[in-house]
Amino acid sequence: MFQTVRLENGVTILTEDIPHVRSVVLGIWVNVGSRDESPAVAGVSHFIEHLMFKGTERRTARDIAEALDAVGGQLNAFTTKEYTCYYARVLDEHFDLALDILQDMLFHSRFAAGDIDRERNVILEEIKMYEDAPDELVHDVFATTIWQGHELGRPVIGTAEVIYRLSREEILHYYRLHYRPQNLVVAVAGNIDHDRVVEKLCSIFEPLRGEQVTRKLVRPVPQRQITCRTKDTEQVHLCVGVPGLPLNHERVYVFQVVNTILGGGISSRLFQEIREQRGLVYSIYSYHSSYHDAGLFCIYAGLSKENVPVVMDLIFKEIRDIQQNGVKSEELHRAKEQIIGNLWLSLESVSTRMSRLAKSQLYLGKVVPPEEVADRVKRVDVEDVRELAREMLNPESFAIATVGPWEDCSILEAAMIKNVC
Repeated sequence: MFQTVRLENGVTILTEDIPHVRSVVLGIWVNVGSRDESPAVAGVSHFIEHLMFKGTERRTARDIAEALDAVGGQLNAFTTKEYTCYYARVLDEHFDLALDILQDMLFHSRFAAGDIDRERNVILEEIKMYEDAPDELVHDVFATTIWQGHELGRPVIGTAEVIYRLSREEILHYYRLHYRPQNLVVAVAGNIDHDRVVEKLCSIFEPLRGEQVTRKLVRPVPQRQITCRTKDTEQVHLCVGVPGLPLNHERVYVFQVVNTILGGGISSRLFQEIREQRGLVYSIYSYHSSYHDAGLFCIYAGLSKENVPVVMDLIFKEIRDIQQNGVKSEELHRAKEQIIGNLWLSLESVSTRMSRLAKSQLYLGKVVPPEEVADRVKRVDVEDVRELAREMLNPESFAIATVGPWEDCSILEAAMIKNVC
């Protein structure tokens, strides 16, 4: 279903032909994110992503914005802690146009001083907008709490203080250091001809030159702390969690099953007990995020301040129940089918197929077929779930972060002492 070509300069090309669709999704992935930044330039990866849309030697920012709109296509980008992606989705007949625009942006952007200053203001407004969204902000506060002092604990967007003073020279130095052939993965999925696509890509990417970039991974040391961010909100936004597993860990699929059982949907234990049965929250869920050398498991709830103690009790009650009593075979089967079903349904999206190719290559150095993923999920048994819950959801490892109308943290500290000490 997919093919891989690795160029001599280190660029990896991945393609997947899906002949029954009319669309093509092209993504250029750069193996750099916020964890590669020093504190002095924190947020520069995201800043560069913005600047790629501000004009090239051949196109103005308006030209870039209008080019794919004119053919019904989509052009976008995003930055994470470990990678940056630029992508376009078009009808198959417009693949050449999408490729020309993306390569022009990535390798010929002007980084004009005036554009940098204008986009600096845009990002400062984006930071303000983010601060006004406590249900999103709390997740960064949680990462900072549990990974204090580590790059993975910093927000991808950076801080206003750093963004305000980032110079053009610092931005260009970071771009030249990381936007090199060995850091590039090009993924294409849709109604394509592999040989033609590779020929087009090779003409652009083969001439690229640059020395090997070695990412220095320093594994974060988890901290067990409480953070209360005071904000004038109606609700308390609560994150409770522990370190998780890296993406290449053999038990990462077991953790996915545990996550699904606890808070991975409307049939999960936390949703059913805390929202449906008791009506104490509107939103409650859990997630497990994996990186190259670390992971993060988090339970989120939005609730009234007075309900914090009882919700904390109920969260840890469910965790202890899995640790002590395990899960029933029907519950395990339902969780596994949910994961596998979500996987196959997601693959009906061409964009998801493109993303799977690239992320698998970036993290694992190979593409893992969905059939293999499904098989590994199916092999998870009741004892696997109980053993991982006992080992990874250790009360002594939990950290807590909140954003809300706190006058002091005594309520939260008391709930912490009761449940995790």
